[in-house]
Amino acid sequence: MDTPIINIGLMTQKAIAIIFDKEYVHTETGMFLSGEQRALWINGRIAYNGKFYQELFFEPTVPEASFDLKAVTINADSHWRRQEEQRFRGALNLVATDEGIVAINQIEIEDYLTSVLSSEMEANTYKEFLKSCTIVLRSRLLARMETNFARWRDDDKHPLFDVSADERGLTYRGITNAFNPVAVEAVQETRGEILVDDNDSIRDAYSLTEAMDMAMKGHTYLDIIAYYFPNASIERRY
Repeated sequence: MDTPIINIGLMTQKAIAIIFDKEYVHTETGMFLSGEQRALWINGRIAYNGKFYQELFFEPTVPEASFDLKAVTINADSHWRRQEEQRFRGALNLVATDEGIVAINQIEIEDYLTSVLSSEMEANTYKEFLKSCTIVLRSRLLARMETNFARWRDDDKHPLFDVSADERGLTYRGITNAFNPVAVEAVQETRGEILVDDNDSIRDAYSLTEAMDMAMKGHTYLDIIAYYFPNASIERRY
């Protein structure tokens, strides 16, 4: 099985400014692009380079390529709300909707997990705790994507993507900030591992506070998983 690809909703705006640090290709026209690009929402369509589109897809030509998005809103539902420029790897999809242009980042799920755990966890977090977090989060994401894909894509909350960048407890900021080295190791050492229980579903039993306490007391990530999911087994899917 290839590494799954996840689509993350980054922002919805009437005007989007993008900076490609290396060459990206606009898949519809085959044009190679770099530097600053601008897309405008006009009457329900995307105006880009003198033409109108319903959707634009930009794919990197090399794995290390990245793009910057300006004026990305973070902490949207709190008094810490602000806008900042953020940097992302992977592909960029722009889709016209009734509200504006939706920017969607398409990357491998392992890269998403590394970014989220780096954003949410402190640098001195116990690795065994982070490894258990990684397996639980990966399991829930894949189960959500695989079993509910058709329904979820039509859902009012996420009509175009798999997860939003500012979902509660899952802050995704691409590669804007340096990755937490412990989070990087936790994701790499559990790559492709998911939980499978008798019903092929994962219960909402996992507690971050208790799992951290177990790790502090010397328990391994396998101990933590076994405590919360006694009927589950760990399988490596890719």
